[in-house]
Amino acid sequence: MTGIWGILNITPDSFSDGGRHMDPEKALAHAHRMRAEGANVIDVGGESTRPGAARVPVAEEQARVLPIIAALADAGIPVSIDTLNSETAVAAVHAGARIVNDVSGGLADERMLAAVAPTGADIAIGHWRGPSSDMYARAQYTRAAREVAGELRERIAAAAAAGIAPSRVIVDPGIGFAKSGEQNWEVLRGLDEIAALGSRVLVGTSRKRFLAETLDGEPDQQRRDLATAVTSALAARAGAWAVRVHDVAATRDALAVLGAWDGEPSGR
Repeated sequence: MTGIWGILNITPDSFSDGGRHMDPEKALAHAHRMRAEGANVIDVGGESTRPGAARVPVAEEQARVLPIIAALADAGIPVSIDTLNSETAVAAVHAGARIVNDVSGGLADERMLAAVAPTGADIAIGHWRGPSSDMYARAQYTRAAREVAGELRERIAAAAAAGIAPSRVIVDPGIGFAKSGEQNWEVLRGLDEIAALGSRVLVGTSRKRFLAETLDGEPDQQRRDLATAVTSALAARAGAWAVRVHDVAATRDALAVLGAWDGEPSGR
């Protein structure tokens, strides 16, 4: 069954939950709640990647995330570190993270792939064409899914050249990054091209603007979470290995319904 990554943003400025989990006790409580609701991995981030977000000093990022990662790892909870910084990635693995989740695919920090290679951690490589400040100017595609797959193939090769075996690589088509609303849908409709790369596929649509644009009016968080659950189930149907979401329970239920539809045994 497709796995669920629960999002834990320890940031003041993330687009939908900024500031909610800055307090360590609240962050840990939320992580444990997501785990109880069915999250396989808790994805911890200390720097927002929303459009226009300012970069965070590495020391501040690490101060936010490392104690939380260590506490969750000590509790036996699988953790990934959502970071663009190689120093933070390595420190997080030493603190107990099992996966490095780099939405830039190693492009934001040219040291990332070489730094992760000797740690033994898996790495999620996102499709990225530049920083959030100007990424929409780079949203030029002829066939979005095919081009995203091609650019991810290049990043898989770069990871291999740095010493990261293909078995350690997860690919993320970067929904919302350097893509218009319709281009996001094109990529989702073409997930089979991403899956054909042979790596595990991670899909993150959670609460993103293109979902809001599809719904009438100004959808509240509950409606965005419902739309997220639907797209997560459809991504699972298309071969996603895992989905990354804010509302774990809604996605868990959607995946359970999909499994029942497909005749899979009940339960996780």
